[in-house]
Amino acid sequence: MIGTLELLLIDCPEPQQLARFYAELIGAEIVGFDPDWAELAPPGGGRPLIAFQQVDHYTAPRWPSQDGPQQMHLDVKVDDFDVAEAAVLALGATKAGSETPTFRVYLDPAGHPFCLIMPQD
Repeated sequence: MIGTLELLLIDCPEPQQLARFYAELIGAEIVGFDPDWAELAPPGGGRPLIAFQQVDHYTAPRWPSQDGPQQMHLDVKVDDFDVAEAAVLALGATKAGSETPTFRVYLDPAGHPFCLIMPQD
């Protein structure tokens, strides 16, 4: 092993907005932020897992085209696609139009793709 994962960092235009979105999506807590930075940690404490940094002239990825690379995406396991879809749309996500019986793709408020996935048995 060369090292250990410290933090997943996501570029975006508005760190606080995106941190709130993902805090609601995955049940995390916002543990630190300023105008250019925000961090999420597991509920009840622990070290931050995801950070969001403000980037001037941010360009959103384009899904599914590779004209603007994806940059990253998260897979979020859910028990019910329809219930989860209603919840993420209410948070500000948009449908990306890609779905299969095992996953559905959405865009967060900054345009990053993420997937809702069903548990694999």
